[in-house]
Amino acid sequence: MRKSCMMAVAIIMAAMSLNAQDNTVQPYFELNQLPKLINILPPPPAFESPEFANDVVRYSWGKMQRQDPERVAQAIADAEWDDHTKLYALWKDAFGLEVSEANTPEIWTLLETSLATTDPMRKETKEYYKRQRPFERYADAMPSNEETELAGEGSYPSGHSLRGWGISLLMAQIAPQRADEIFKRGWDYCNSRVIVGAHWQSDVDNSRTAASIGFCALQGSEAFIAQMKKAQNEYIEKTQGQSGVSAITVDKNSKSSGAYNLQGQPVNNEYHGIVIEKGKKSIK
Repeated sequence: MRKSCMMAVAIIMAAMSLNAQDNTVQPYFELNQLPKLINILPPPPAFESPEFANDVVRYSWGKMQRQDPERVAQAIADAEWDDHTKLYALWKDAFGLEVSEANTPEIWTLLETSLATTDPMRKETKEYYKRQRPFERYADAMPSNEETELAGEGSYPSGHSLRGWGISLLMAQIAPQRADEIFKRGWDYCNSRVIVGAHWQSDVDNSRTAASIGFCALQGSEAFIAQMKKAQNEYIEKTQGQSGVSAITVDKNSKSSGAYNLQGQPVNNEYHGIVIEKGKKSIK
């Protein structure tokens, strides 16, 4: 009887493992194919250095923002990490469209695969520096109640900020006509990490740079470029063409059709600037 129970448990566990594997998002690049942030970003300011003074000033600024109920409520909402439907909803007004797996499957796929590619870029650098977080240094309570989750984990660079600025870059490429609103939302999202005491300002600032590095790397993937075109077309369809941008034709018989600008739009031979052609960047 005991042997049968153990066998049943093993079968259930195997099935769960198989389902987990099926639901795993395959990144556009493996981590070892991406730029190494630890070789690029400067070290975080030492706590005894003059450069750290700005981090202290900004920490005080963040605490002052907590006196604004609306701003601190937004900062708490911006702490979301696991539920991506809630995460993308933070950009709903700026993006002009609610993103969900059911409603916008092409945009969802682009964002999910892109984050699966770039999110891990922070890990090596965080582990190397193991920078003490503001709430730990000052024994401060966090409005977002993340103390237990974050205690002992390095703060540099900020994973939330890398992700938030990355989302902003991707959404601005999908809907460049809304870039002002999108980047404003992303900027505030990153600063929310200072407000709740999760990160120093230098953590956040260098994470924006890290996100831009990851975003540039994505442009070298043919699969990313093809999915970006699908996402752009879906955005136009869902917003009823109000963006004023024509849909982009995707050649289904090849992975890449012609040359495209960084917004994923096809360009002719008279175009001058940076283009993606056959999955590689070049200047025309």
